[in-house]
Parts: sequence; structure tokens; C-alpha cells
Amino acid sequence: MRCFWVDNCCFGSLIDTYRCAVAAGREKSPRLLRKSPLLFAETRQLLRAGSRVCAVRWQAGGEGSGKKGNRRARYACQRVEKMSRCPIIRPLCLPYRAEVLILHPNGTSVPFPLISYKIPSNMEKRKIQFSLVYRDMFQSSGKFQPRKDQLERIAPVIIKMGCFSRVETNGGAFEQVNLLAGENPNEAVRAFTKAFNEVGIKTHMLDRGLNGLRMFPVPADVRRLMYKVKHAQGTDITRIFCGLNDVRNIIPSIKYAIEGGMTPQATLCITTSPIHTAEYYAGIADQLIEAGAPEICLKDMAGIGQPAMLGQLCRMIKEKHPEVIIEYHGHTGPGLSMASILEVCRNGCDIIDTAIEPLAWGKVHPDVISVQSMLKNAGFDVPEINMDAYMEARKLTQEFIDEWLGYFINPGNKLMSSLLLGCGLPGGMMGSMMADLAGVREAINANRQKKGEEPLSEDALLVKLFDEVAYVWPRVGYPPLVTPFSQYVKNIALMNLLTESMDKPRYSMMDNAIWGMILGKSGKLPGELAPEIVELAKEKGYEFSTEDPQTNYPDELDRFIKEMEENGWDRGQDDEELLEFAMHETQYRDYKSGAAKKRFLADLQAAKDKSAASGLTPEEAAALKHAKADAIVAPESGIVLWEIGGDAENVKAIEPFIGKEYNEGDFFCHIENGFGKILDLPAALGGKLVEINAKQGSHVQKGDVIAYIERSFRD
Repeated sequence: MRCFWVDNCCFGSLIDTYRCAVAAGREKSPRLLRKSPLLFAETRQLLRAGSRVCAVRWQAGGEGSGKKGNRRARYACQRVEKMSRCPIIRPLCLPYRAEVLILHPNGTSVPFPLISYKIPSNMEKRKIQFSLVYRDMFQSSGKFQPRKDQLERIAPVIIKMGCFSRVETNGGAFEQVNLLAGENPNEAVRAFTKAFNEVGIKTHMLDRGLNGLRMFPVPADVRRLMYKVKHAQGTDITRIFCGLNDVRNIIPSIKYAIEGGMTPQATLCITTSPIHTAEYYAGIADQLIEAGAPEICLKDMAGIGQPAMLGQLCRMIKEKHPEVIIEYHGHTGPGLSMASILEVCRNGCDIIDTAIEPLAWGKVHPDVISVQSMLKNAGFDVPEINMDAYMEARKLTQEFIDEWLGYFINPGNKLMSSLLLGCGLPGGMMGSMMADLAGVREAINANRQKKGEEPLSEDALLVKLFDEVAYVWPRVGYPPLVTPFSQYVKNIALMNLLTESMDKPRYSMMDNAIWGMILGKSGKLPGELAPEIVELAKEKGYEFSTEDPQTNYPDELDRFIKEMEENGWDRGQDDEELLEFAMHETQYRDYKSGAAKKRFLADLQAAKDKSAASGLTPEEAAALKHAKADAIVAPESGIVLWEIGGDAENVKAIEPFIGKEYNEGDFFCHIENGFGKILDLPAALGGKLVEINAKQGSHVQKGDVIAYIERSFRD
């Protein structure tokens, strides 16, 4: 069977002349169309072959179609229906078009061997909008997000580009990694969204349904509060997903988001398996739209969704729900994303998620320049890009990377890999996965060396991990590989490789979160569990659950409110601090105590040292580091005292942390000499503490280096 598209204004003129057998042409004008020799020739060929019209579709309404166009489309299709005795089937959502399906005379579905004509320009000029997923650009590349001051600098430049109707500003891991860096995520979100709110660019965030903004389930009262807070902070749209596509985890969030004043964008987590068909996803979309979702996102988080299936799915949703907005989010890892974008746009998609350099392509997202060029040349109406602003945004983003974010970005995430088609792991977790792989590789190679086996390179272990993921995935029920289930499946595979090196069986090291997924406490798995997994659960005395997952997690806000009052902590504007405490309890405590900032600065300095030492001996690396810093030298022999408690207090002394900033002449530490005299040492010319060589109470000799402080500005 073959489809021929017809412009409404041309269709009626063709009916009587060609008996509706041909329905397309290059020319825009009906008069020119009727005079086309090539069309006449192909029409005769069709009629001589005995082809007949088997189905007709028409579009009522849509961008660019008026009452006159609709009447023409309806009239044309009714004429075809009468002449061919075939029914008019459900209207398409695509604007201002009619469709005729030509059946081969032998009754088979073999396409009729004719030239397919280019769609006339006045038909294909359907508007496509772009969203910049600035948050996901960083999450798919590394560990951290830009600071508040950096986001404030980039926002006006993104606006100046003039091509984005939406920007992803927060959600996912954004809030959590801000806390890990010792930063306040609430301040960052408000600062980033403010500029876009002022010019009418919609802001959107990512949330994990039952899991909210973290990796494990969230009580219902905390989920409700999240939408109220994020709306107050300036986020317009929330992209709600469940890694299992279990509507029980998404539908409550749709209702909470609407109550909180946000637009809920319900999400289908796309993957490729025998279970995940277009019909499977369309059925889920029907339920989410019925629950009140005005938008659907096709979240192709690993980029392994097959373009043909995605196009079919997009059309199925649009035919049934023409009013629903569809947004496509696809990662470039295995290389299918550009084909997928073109396919979904041809089938009714409205908005495409894009990235900008230097964090485009690789395992991230396609660059907006390429997407715009492809769609523009395909005849779609796409916004123009202010290239001066694009280059400025590119430069600023690179500046952020060079300053500090790049120390936590794995270069491998800049590379595409067809290997991802086999394992299906998403681009958004590549940064954390490579970090985990490096840690486990040391243990695996230590075990291999004990057995006299050759150590594995990073690439060799990566291939083994991908193979193990492909082995494990169907056996744990085909959960779509998106947060947190992609991490769970990856962790099972990674631990299997570790236990293999220890000569232990598979599935020996699965934590409670993984078992929660397997037992159904996070939602219903799409597929069946392998018998060995079921048997292992029985051996451990575990019970499988079919209950609504939310029932396992009772409300908890009162507990957090009480503790904040006891600690004297402010609940924040619109209860935003309360939300952060309830959502990320451990990380928030470390943020409030200052431990997170100290740990982050130490990690950053270690990463800088490692980068600077690349290709150098330890001695050369140390010399290079010290050459950029001022040494704090002991003027006399004695005992180092970082703090003196006084008043006979039995309080542990607090040592300074790596990354701490000093001004010129600030106090640095004490030294108690052999005569009991306390000497105060200044922080030289000030700067950032990059190395500590002495602990509280340690003995130093005159001339020993206690620490190094790197000056911020050198002469």
C-alpha cells in the first residue's frame, strides 16, 4: 500500500480529471498541476494497471486551513468515497491535507512502483519549535551543573539566539548536584528561570514521578509540595516520567502539577525490545492524556528508539489526540537521533529538544544548527538562529567547562558509539557510569592479577559491561533504561563482573533498591522475570508486590517541619528549603553543615591536580603545583595548632579545608614552640588553600612546609 499526499486546494481539481488515482505533484498551482506531462503519464499507468482507491483521509482544521480549505477537503474526500466505495477514516491531525491510499491491483500490500513526488511547499510548512535542554547537556556529559552566577550570565545569551521557545532549566539531578557542590539549588533555579519568564520563553524541568527529584520513592505530600515550589520558582512545565512507564506513578503527578499551577508533560520512556512497540506506548499515552496531560514527551533517553517506530507512535497519538502537543527528546549516543527527529516531525511532532556546542553530539543531543538545517530543507517552518548569539553562548559554555565543570566531564562522553544499541544505556548516565567503572576496574584487575590473568583496559571492561547489561536486561523484566532503573541494571551488570572476578555467582551483590524494582515496589515491570531471579527472591524470603507503589511510602513532611523548627532552620520562600530537606535529606544536611562544600572543593582540587599531573612523574607534578602557590613555612620548630578551643572545652579542632579562600594577612594557624609560646602564622598573600601537610597536633621542624596557598591573582 502506498500513500500519496494532496494539497486540499489541488485535490478537488484532480478528482474528475484523474479519477483520484494520483494525489501529489511538484507544482503549487492546480492549473500547472493539471498540465504536468509526467503526472498524466503516471495517471494512465495507474488506471491501466487497474489500481483502485482503497482509503481516504481528510484533515479538518489545523494551522493555515480555513473554512474554505476544510470544505474542499471534505468535498474531495466524499467524491472519492462515492466513486471508489471506500470509507473515509478518522481525520489526521496534520494541517490542511487529504490522503489517498492506492492499492495494488493484485490486492497485496506491495507498494505500487511509481515515483514519489515531493510534497508541495504550502503543505509541508508546518511549524516546529525548539527547546534547549541546557540542564541535560551537562548531566549527560558529567557530574555537576553550572553555578547560579554562570546561569545568570548564559540566560540572556540563550534568549538572544532567538530560536528557542523552551529551555530546560532544572529537575533531574540539578537540585541534588547543586547541594553536593555546596550550592543552594533554590537560588540557582530562581535566577535561571527569571530571565526566560520575563520574555515569555517557557521553562521546563524533569521529574521522576514517584521518585520526584531523587533516585528512590518520595512520599505523596512531598511530591505535592514539589510542584507548588517549582511553579513559584518560575518553572512552567514539568516532564513527568516513570522508568517503568507505570501510569500509577505518573497520573498522581499530573494531578499534583495541575494543582500546583504547572503544565504536566507526561512522558513515554522509549526503548527497543519485543515488548516496547508503538501499540504498547500508544495505549499508555491514551491513559495519560485521559488523566489530564495536555502534552506528551517521547523520551528517547538512550537514543535507541527506532525512527520508524517513533514515527508510527507519533502518528498514532496525533490521529487520536490532535490537540495534544508532542515533544521529542533524543540522545545522539548510537547515532539514530537525526533520523528519528525527521521521522517524528513528518508524523506530527511539535517540539524538538536540542543542544548547543561544545556539549552537543557525543552521548548528549544533536546541535540545534543541524536540526534546524535538516528540518528547514525538509520544508518545515523553523525559527532562524542568531549565529552571533550562538557563538557567544558556545564561548560562555566552554568558559564554564574550563573553569571547573570540565574536571568532572569524562572525555568519552563526547564520543558516539553504536555499541549502545545493544545495551541501551542512556546518555544521561554516562558520566556517573564511567566514574563507577573506573572504581570497579581497580578491584576487578586486582582480583584478576591474583589469579594470574591480564588486567582489563577501560575499553575492554566497557565492552564487557555493555554485554553484561544486554544479558541482564531481559532477565529483570525489560525495565526501560532510564533513571533510576538504568542505574539499577547497570549496577547489577557491574557487580556481576566484580563477583565473576571473585569466582562468585551472578546476582550476589544486589542492594535493597534493586530488589525493590524486582519485587514490584517501584511499579510493574514491563516483562517477565527470569526463573533464576524469581528463585533467588524466594531463597531470600522476599515477597512480590502488586500494590500501588505510593502506598509503601507514607507522608513525611511533618517530620521535616518539626526538625527544621528544632534546628532553627528557615523553611525558605514558598517552603523551598523544606522541599530540599525532604527531597534530599542527606545532601541537605551536608549542605547546611558546610561539609558538602569542603568535600566538593577537595574533590575539585584533586581533579585539578590529576589533570595538571597528566604525563608527569609525581615529583614533577608536585613541583608544578607548588610553583603556582605560596608555601606556608614553620618559622620555628613546634606543634601545629589549627584551633585553640580555650575554656577547657573538649571540642575537636576543625582543620581548614582544601579550597578555602584567604585574604592577605588572614590568620592561618598557630605553632606552639618548645618554650610554650604560641606563634600566629598569617596566610601570606592570601588565595586558595590547595595542599595541607600537617595535622592538628603534629610536630614540625623549622623550615617545614605546613601548607600551600595558591594566589588568585599573581603579579
